[in-house]
Amino acid sequence: MVVAIDGPAGAGKSTVAKAVAAALGFTYLDTGAMYRCVALARLREDAPAEVLASRLRISLGERIELDGEDVSDAIRTPEVSERASQVASEPAVRRAMVEQQRGLMSGGGDWVAEGRDIGTVVMPDAELKVFLTADPTERAARRAAELGLDVATVLAEQTIRDERDRTRADSPLQPAPGAIEIDTTGLPLEQVVARIVGLVPAR
Repeated sequence: MVVAIDGPAGAGKSTVAKAVAAALGFTYLDTGAMYRCVALARLREDAPAEVLASRLRISLGERIELDGEDVSDAIRTPEVSERASQVASEPAVRRAMVEQQRGLMSGGGDWVAEGRDIGTVVMPDAELKVFLTADPTERAARRAAELGLDVATVLAEQTIRDERDRTRADSPLQPAPGAIEIDTTGLPLEQVVARIVGLVPAR
């Protein structure tokens, strides 16, 4: 079974997806980390992002490894976050990442995958599709606290990123058909997780 969790930055996807996977005993797939790895590689090496995406060896688990190097912390910097949004808008990069993501999940087992196009592109046949959202200011506040940055600065960058994600030609950010939308504004993590976990037996 695949539980697809999509939504914009700061909506709580990663935290919620990890908790849902733990509650269900499913494998967690952080697709955003894959794009961050491509972004980090692009910052380190002057080569087309699509070339890097096609040859990088990315290992996902408790720690994120890129070509054998632990980059769990390196891919969470503001610079990498901004570049990840840029490389993710490139069709060739998305095709390479989607192929890897499908390859992982097609091997069987139960998955909780989070990103921006899991339910629309990567796994459109996922048994459960969820689209998380939240008030923009609250989303920015969450990101600012996580990164140790000013809320106003994060909100401005988030607005640009949201527009880029929504309007890109390839795999734009939008709820998948049949997705259950959950507004996480003001909701404690436990409540959001419980709601999603409660949807699984019905599928």
